[in-house]
Amino acid sequence: MTSNRFSRTTRRRFLQFSAAAVSGVALSNCGRSPSESGAAPGAAPDSDSSPATTAAGSLYLYTWADYSSPALYQRFQEKTGIEVIADVYDGNEVMLAKMQAGGGNQYSILYPSDYMVRQMIELEMLTKIDQSRLPGLANLRDRWQDPLYDSKNAHSVPVSWGTTGLIYNSNVLNPGPEDWDYLWENKDKLARKMTLLDDPRETMGAVLKSLGHSYNSTNPAELQEAYQKLRELKPAVRAFESFGWEDRLIAGDLVLCMTYSILGNALPAEHPELKYVIPKSGTSVWTDTMVIPTTAPNVDAAYEWMNFMLDPETAAFASSELKFATPNQKAFDLLPAELRSNTNLYPDDAMMATFEGIKDLGADNEQYDKLWTQLKAG
Repeated sequence: MTSNRFSRTTRRRFLQFSAAAVSGVALSNCGRSPSESGAAPGAAPDSDSSPATTAAGSLYLYTWADYSSPALYQRFQEKTGIEVIADVYDGNEVMLAKMQAGGGNQYSILYPSDYMVRQMIELEMLTKIDQSRLPGLANLRDRWQDPLYDSKNAHSVPVSWGTTGLIYNSNVLNPGPEDWDYLWENKDKLARKMTLLDDPRETMGAVLKSLGHSYNSTNPAELQEAYQKLRELKPAVRAFESFGWEDRLIAGDLVLCMTYSILGNALPAEHPELKYVIPKSGTSVWTDTMVIPTTAPNVDAAYEWMNFMLDPETAAFASSELKFATPNQKAFDLLPAELRSNTNLYPDDAMMATFEGIKDLGADNEQYDKLWTQLKAG
């Protein structure tokens, strides 16, 4: 994301790990504020450890909570003999702030999203990738061979991608939503039973899209139009919440939530009454990556991890377990037919034509932050 990308944006809320995890995605009954982060059970303490304290033969990861997979870590240790110790965060900005404060010097692998890669490159925080050590890069689909956020993957390796959409209870909403406009057209039925993402660029972007504008608009008049439309909907919104709503949706206290496809695809696997839909007018498409910070204490282990995750069988396993889309073509070819044909997980070309990646808007990010603050305070 930019030099101040979106200071309040959280693409995912922190998830506390529980035995009730759905398909490897850990769910929690409560969210945490964007200023907090947490560690997985058995993970390294969330402290300002120096590289000198990192145990030999261990790989410290700093990743999204919904990517933390004990089964994946065990596979890696069995293959390489390297123990994985994972801390988790709830937002790109949380990760960046910790790294800038010097509290992340023990980590050899980070998982920033596309826009955050761009920002960290500008801040000279990322090691340039020695691509001769990563033969698996050739397995990436064409779209991810030369991404806009990092030319030729010079500083990052794409690991997953997905969309933003709506998940709803089909027992209550039938027919369900097909596009963003459904929220306004049915706001009385949805009153206090829906949540939107606690993410200014995603939520404002969806409103902009519903108005026929770009997710990345910097036009003050268009942004004001979107702000006013969102204010109109706000009384019907139970909460702006990226995570923590899952149990309430399952229980029926909520009937519709704006979400990322990683949960949109995971929850219906256990609760078939829940359906995930990608709005017809378009949405955002995001990519998460693996990077090596310049402060990495165990660079060799970092390359081992990247190669492990680029391996087609590993990437297919991770995609199946964690319910994210893989950018690895050979891994995609190994997936069961029902996953490959699932357009909520792998949208077709016609759907992709309506999607936009969230761009770093530089100084114009402040427009979004200002309007978001007004919305939340009003």
